[in-house]
Amino acid sequence: MDGCLGAMVWWFLGYHLAYGTEDTCTGGSDCDGFVGNGKDVFMNKAASMSPLGSSGGYYAGWMFQWAFAAAASTIVSGAVAERCQFKAYLAYTAALTGIIYPVVVHWGWSYKGWLSPWVGVEPYLGANGMIDFAGSGIVHMTGGVAALVGAIFLGPRTGRFSPSGEVIDMPGHSSVLVALGTFILWFGWYGFNPVSTLAFEYMETAARVAVTTTLGAAAGGISALTIHYSLTKHLDVGPMCNGILAGLVSVTGNCVVVEPWAAAVIGAIGAAVYYGFSALIKKLKIDDPLDASAVHGACGAWGVIAAGLFAKQKYVLNDYGCEGGADDYGAFYGGGGKQLGNQIAGVLAIIAWVGSTSAILFGSLKAAGVLRVPVEEEEVGLDTSHHGGSAYNFEKELDSKA
Repeated sequence: MDGCLGAMVWWFLGYHLAYGTEDTCTGGSDCDGFVGNGKDVFMNKAASMSPLGSSGGYYAGWMFQWAFAAAASTIVSGAVAERCQFKAYLAYTAALTGIIYPVVVHWGWSYKGWLSPWVGVEPYLGANGMIDFAGSGIVHMTGGVAALVGAIFLGPRTGRFSPSGEVIDMPGHSSVLVALGTFILWFGWYGFNPVSTLAFEYMETAARVAVTTTLGAAAGGISALTIHYSLTKHLDVGPMCNGILAGLVSVTGNCVVVEPWAAAVIGAIGAAVYYGFSALIKKLKIDDPLDASAVHGACGAWGVIAAGLFAKQKYVLNDYGCEGGADDYGAFYGGGGKQLGNQIAGVLAIIAWVGSTSAILFGSLKAAGVLRVPVEEEEVGLDTSHHGGSAYNFEKELDSKA
């Protein structure tokens, strides 16, 4: 339903709010748009660079951006799993894909957004706007913040926390599927990051982005497993898989402006961010079954901030500097604090917008009594109570073996 409903909503509303502009801005205060107006929905600069021409650019842009929109909405599903009503699921998918996410996209990726580096003369914030190449903040943090808000309003699964506040383990049923899903996501990330260069003539940049993406993921997995083993003395595949995803999320926004060694450092730190944030929300009795808010929300924020620390001047000039600040790059390279300040401003703005609108959405669904399933249906399991039967018929399997 994320893919199906998201595609329809993105076609009729979301894409137009994200990229619709009436005219081409000239930089500065002329490019401080809050949301698109639905006109001229070609992807502006991206469409003009397309070898397919304007109409081909539109279709390619819509298709590519739909994948991002669907990814942002499906992040929330992990945080509300096992206790969210299906009608509430449809409501938040439509709202996120149609309104909440498109506003953030317009801010950061459109030709008139106030966070965007893609303007004619000078970004509204100065420097290079907010560097978020493939969406650590725009995609992942948006989904992660919405996931956290949804988990808070839903409340924990029945039996997740003891009366004294201790966490009761409720593990997934298949480590094999966890590992398979991780590999599928890792492979899919090469469609997110390298392809975000948007044109074949940037193949050298795309190749470097593929390398930084790989090293961020690998370092994240190693870092998470190391942290988990040092604390529990267990070699668990689950935290390592989430560490891989944490590393991927952490390098997504900065993969085009960092060196390979920096990508590995960013991924390793991202795994620590995931692990720490996951422990924090458990301490606060917030139940996020798949750690979606930790992996995507917290690590997404770190990925945006990391660009202000590790962005190399050469790469910034290559991808952003011709329209932004030539002297504004990573603080660790001596680029000063302006770019870092822009990155932090972007993080805070996304948290404020997504957090407030998601709170209104989930709060309204809760007030209407359509957010959470009744406790008896939750205890039976949603496969049986809502979806026509159990996922696995163990009795039939045992009978056949007998």
